Amino acid sequence: MLAVLSPGQGSQKPGFLTPWLDLTGTESRLRWWSALAGVDLVHLGAKADADEIKDTARTQPLLVAAALLAAEHLPMYDVAVTAGHSVGELGAAALAGVLPAEAAITLAGVRGREMAAACALEPTGMAAVLGGDPDEVLAAIDAHGLYPANRNGAGQVVAAGAVDGLEKLAAEPPAKARVIRLQVAGAFHTPYMAPAEAALAGVAAGITPADPARILLSNLDGSAVNHGREMVQRLVRQVTAPVRWDLCMRTLADLGVTAVIELPPAGTLAGLVKRELKGVGAPEIVTLNTPDDLPAARDLITRHSGLGGHEPVIQFRVVVSPAAGTFTPAEEFAEGADLRKGQVIGHVVTRQGPVEVTAHDSGLLTEWLAHHEDPVAPGQPLARIGGHA
Repeated sequence: MLAVLSPGQGSQKPGFLTPWLDLTGTESRLRWWSALAGVDLVHLGAKADADEIKDTARTQPLLVAAALLAAEHLPMYDVAVTAGHSVGELGAAALAGVLPAEAAITLAGVRGREMAAACALEPTGMAAVLGGDPDEVLAAIDAHGLYPANRNGAGQVVAAGAVDGLEKLAAEPPAKARVIRLQVAGAFHTPYMAPAEAALAGVAAGITPADPARILLSNLDGSAVNHGREMVQRLVRQVTAPVRWDLCMRTLADLGVTAVIELPPAGTLAGLVKRELKGVGAPEIVTLNTPDDLPAARDLITRHSGLGGHEPVIQFRVVVSPAAGTFTPAEEFAEGADLRKGQVIGHVVTRQGPVEVTAHDSGLLTEWLAHHEDPVAPGQPLARIGGHA
């Protein structure tokens, strides 16, 4: 099983899109997307310096555009899982079929502008806390009136909030931890971004999303999201909610992902996955930064997709668990049954009560992948629905 990851803010580098402009149609596509985003993506990706592309209003649409451009050159129909970090979730949602590319770019433009405006309201920032006991780190962040904005796994938590709180945290770091201030405009993924969340919600309400065509993980809790409208709501909420990349990586492990491709500008998420998912069964990783990396990425997809050749195949769509708990399939559906989109095919019993599992498409129930009272994790495949392409 293969996952494609879309990186977030901070991964950009000056000129990183320059080699992609040599591919036919890339520059015209970027100019069209520039009109939607309200920024010059060709200039930002090829000619702008580091200071210009760290501007939140410019960085966010640039990163989403870069991920979508590169993915156009991959056989995405063979990819099982998509996920993104922070603004990278917009790219992942588009690659999963929830949003058209144009909607993802437009939302990234709005998100970037509004978050930049929220940053200007009062002096806030972010700092990476590396190492230390996780509970002690979180306690120290809270003690200084800060928020754990990113929990990235691999011993990395990003604190965010008022500048004076960050200064106190740096002066009194948790035991065996280092505090490194980040060069960002403000406290992303905290309540300080509430005005940006409200503005993004107003625009997102006009979008008609589709349900995911592949497993799509959410930064909110690492779970797989089955419904497009829910994913859009989560994308809006994520502006003020912490990024739980640690839980996304846990779900990648639970799903048995064997290979990972990080889209450009690649490296950050690949490094986190490499440090967190190590040892026996660690996924094979390709960082896709230039067109020269495309052959390796395509080869990885071929070897880990489970599909081969170019003949028409039966398309299978996987229904996944929306939460952790115990699965109970609906008794009336045996393998081979006809299902309608939206039909309840079982429940996951959680500590908070039962959660419905619904078919996200019509077709044949070709195989149950979990059975009565099986323990399941968020994002775990429960059933396959098949239909002829």
